[in-house]
Amino acid sequence: MCVLSTNPWLNKMPKFQIFHLGEKKMKFSKFFYVVVLLAMVLAACTPAQPATEAPAAEAPAATEAPAATEAPAATEAPAAEAPAAAGEPEVCTTDAYGCAVIPSGTTIKIGMGGPMIGDYSMFGIDISQGTMVALSEHEGLNGSAYELVALDTGGAPEAGAAVANKLVTDPTVVAIAGHIFSGETDAAMPIYEKAGLPMLSPSATNPPLTQQGNKSFNRIAFTDATQAKYAADMLFTDMGFTKIATIHDGSTYGKGLADEVAKVFTELGGEVVASEAINPGEADYSSTLSAIASKGPEAVYFGGYAAEAIVMVNQWNQAGLTGVQFFGCDGTYGVEFTDKTGPNGEGAIAVSLVPPDSPEKTAFDTKYKEMFGLEAGELSPFTWSAYDVGSALVYAIESVAVVSDDGNTYIPRGALMDAVRGLKDFTGLTGLISCDEVGECNASGPTFYSVQDGKWAPYSAE
Repeated sequence: MCVLSTNPWLNKMPKFQIFHLGEKKMKFSKFFYVVVLLAMVLAACTPAQPATEAPAAEAPAATEAPAATEAPAATEAPAAEAPAAAGEPEVCTTDAYGCAVIPSGTTIKIGMGGPMIGDYSMFGIDISQGTMVALSEHEGLNGSAYELVALDTGGAPEAGAAVANKLVTDPTVVAIAGHIFSGETDAAMPIYEKAGLPMLSPSATNPPLTQQGNKSFNRIAFTDATQAKYAADMLFTDMGFTKIATIHDGSTYGKGLADEVAKVFTELGGEVVASEAINPGEADYSSTLSAIASKGPEAVYFGGYAAEAIVMVNQWNQAGLTGVQFFGCDGTYGVEFTDKTGPNGEGAIAVSLVPPDSPEKTAFDTKYKEMFGLEAGELSPFTWSAYDVGSALVYAIESVAVVSDDGNTYIPRGALMDAVRGLKDFTGLTGLISCDEVGECNASGPTFYSVQDGKWAPYSAE
């Protein structure tokens, strides 16, 4: 494996913790991340493997050549399979996807796709870091450590597909921790399914993702449908609102949430007085907010991410929405929102996956800060879910891996797909992980938080 690193911090980390990114420079206020020209490195490094294997594969054919009449056998040079069969476990010949072969001393790679740079990079950085904490707690197999290969998608579907196509070409990538956003996940799912790579996402919550019959995709996050149902019920029943408006950012995730909230809120007897969409990345949403204010809602539900929520909340009062409740989602929760909205964000509501306090959570929080210099949960609410994803994938991998007498570790891909889908009663920081037949693995519901004195705290109606 070839790794390029000029960042001293990265060079001190275990090699499985090095980010592998695209050809863009990651900018983040608290970190400088290394740029790894992954495509070029892979192109430079991977050809060496077939080259060394080719002579071994052809050697038996050469010794059998004297049987001149047996020329057809020579064309059947799956005599090349004989040496492989010598150490290859039988399960590899019966597995529908075959086996990933991990030579001792090389890494067992877990892929990830998500926004590692740009406005949404806090999600990708946080989730990758949470996953790396989990991988750091496992020694690996047969001298092979675990390595996270995190590639930037910007959260875009087309980039999600491109990243998936890149990861499936690496024979030592055995599973995917992600993807992170729903749209990019949707685009990547069929690619991973075809290649036999199981996915376990901490954050892709759009309900239809598990309704497509895909054998690869699983998630531990609660679904948007669940989140929306709880949110609508809280708005109508607990908070007593009868008129709301919805805004979404046009993404699969944001629109899905806003539409579902509107549907459930109406079914409960409430009225949705306005529904608007915004373009992500803009600096002024005052015209949209003013149009909503003219309809007289008591609360506005937003489906989207913190970057846009911050802009809107900071324009809330001048747009005529003073006293109107801002109600966000799990995409708006995080320290970035409170830091950048200040007093304007006071009283805002969002959803979080932050688990209850426990000795295990405290130990994780301490290690996360030691490794990355940040508080767990500071960048996103998915820190602990990311850790659970990494831990669960390692558990599944080690449940099916076979260390052969030829020195290699064999991981049957189809069996690993089944093992991830078959996770039952796995205890994580965020609760119990048990996957059903379509890959829904979360047995818990959402927790609502509100901004109190500039910090997120569990919501209380009192």
